[in-house]
Amino acid sequence: MLKVGDKLPQFEGKNQDGEAINSKSLIGKKLVIFFYPQASTPTCTVEACNLSDNYSQLEKAGFQLLGISGDTVKKQKNFHSKFAFPYDLIADENRDIIEKFGVWQEKKTFGKTYMGIVRTTFIFDEKGICTRVIEKVTSKMAAAQILEE
Repeated sequence: MLKVGDKLPQFEGKNQDGEAINSKSLIGKKLVIFFYPQASTPTCTVEACNLSDNYSQLEKAGFQLLGISGDTVKKQKNFHSKFAFPYDLIADENRDIIEKFGVWQEKKTFGKTYMGIVRTTFIFDEKGICTRVIEKVTSKMAAAQILEE
């Protein structure tokens, strides 16, 4: 998994509108990239809505936000439209970005072991250096976790 001090990996992905987002264009502002397992599922919705509800505070603190999951562009579009998120969601169906950040890991739920996205938030400075990794994301407190330094 990416750790504090690592550089923002080079990547390009399609957002909810099918537009290309390149990691090079994200340098220059503080950046929050949050990975979530699946669009429109209960816990992921709580997390994404918490970030949306507190977006002005995050923006005031100088952050730009980007959500990433392995969903299709269409699924991201539906999720984005339903809740009118003020930030982009990237569809990473082939898991290129997910793998680069190291969040595709073995998980256990109800005694079952499987591979999936581990809910994780990465914070980068203006130069694209990782300054924090939040591995224990509390969905209903996601924005507060980002804002606590």
